[in-house]
Amino acid sequence: MSLMARLAGSGRGMLKFFKEVRMELKRVVWPNRHQTLVYTAVVLAAVAFVTVLLYVVDTAVGYLFRWLLGV
Repeated sequence: MSLMARLAGSGRGMLKFFKEVRMELKRVVWPNRHQTLVYTAVVLAAVAFVTVLLYVVDTAVGYLFRWLLGV
């Protein structure tokens, strides 16, 4: 198969792929504004909680090692 024939075939394949992607995106049920705000708030709260938790654990382990090493 020549290079031009392969390139032409791959172009049709890509076109088909993008058409299928577009059809699939039409079937997606997107969240409404309220759901998006709630999900964003939950994620931000979880990130804040984990940040504080890691800070507390890191500080406690630091104090423990300084106490054990007598520094």
